[in-house]
Amino acid sequence: MLRSVELSRTATGHYIARNAAGAELAFGQGEGLLSPVELLLAAIAGCSAIDVDTATSRSTEPSEFRVEATGRKIVEENGANRLEDLHLSFHLSFPDDAGGRKAAGMVERLVALSHDKYCTVSRTVEHGSAVGHDITVGLDGTSGDAR
Repeated sequence: MLRSVELSRTATGHYIARNAAGAELAFGQGEGLLSPVELLLAAIAGCSAIDVDTATSRSTEPSEFRVEATGRKIVEENGANRLEDLHLSFHLSFPDDAGGRKAAGMVERLVALSHDKYCTVSRTVEHGSAVGHDITVGLDGTSGDAR
């Protein structure tokens, strides 16, 4: 199944990502905006959070549900940037009742299943996937591509 988002520039360093359903997210460089690297970390955390939350919430509502995603940005010898040491920290609490104990008892297994099988985002990062591109550049008032 093909997934896609469209990115539009709103100002220098400011962008909006929009999916086919019309949901939007502003990001970029500047005060009050998540950077693209932070969005990647949020996507990794969010993917696993959804897996854990969906299953545990069938038993009870959490009293605390936070997932912290961290990674260390490095510059390789050739000057290329990337992240390494990606890590998720789950901070969850549930009510002290039968539903809460059931949910708490599921968390470790759910986190492992998300990592090993279900989280498309972290599995793609871990396994690597080529990123291709194509380019269309035009000049106002002309027809065709100018490259």
